[in-house]
Amino acid sequence: MSIWHTPPSAAELDAMAGGTLIETLGIEIVEARDDALVARMPVDHRTVQPAGALHGGASVALAETLASWAGFLTVDREKFHVVGQEINANHIRPVFSGWVIGTATPAALGRRSQVWEIRITDEEGRLVCISRCTLAVIEQRSTYATAETRG
Repeated sequence: MSIWHTPPSAAELDAMAGGTLIETLGIEIVEARDDALVARMPVDHRTVQPAGALHGGASVALAETLASWAGFLTVDREKFHVVGQEINANHIRPVFSGWVIGTATPAALGRRSQVWEIRITDEEGRLVCISRCTLAVIEQRSTYATAETRG
């Protein structure tokens, strides 16, 4: 059974990312499963810290992006909007090149809040970071916008 209110569309999410931190970091949707959203992010000059390893803040940005997109896709956008309320992350191993892949799965999908678990791995499937993000579900039309509607 699918968790999505609106089926995920990589094209729609990419359009929302235009002109934002998401685009700047090179985050891309890879796959939408019935119960998970998967994206990848390059480990390059945009996402590393001065020592050359993936910056922990970039991992957190990937995690929150995935949780927010996933939450957005599980609610009726005409009635609800989701916003990040809390996020934590444990950084397990460094990555110096290639891509990291984040997979967001719901831990709880409530009427007023959602909790998402995001596992970030390297290209060999080794755990790089594990994060948990809590979203508030607000009773208002979603304000997520595409680059065109942002002006």
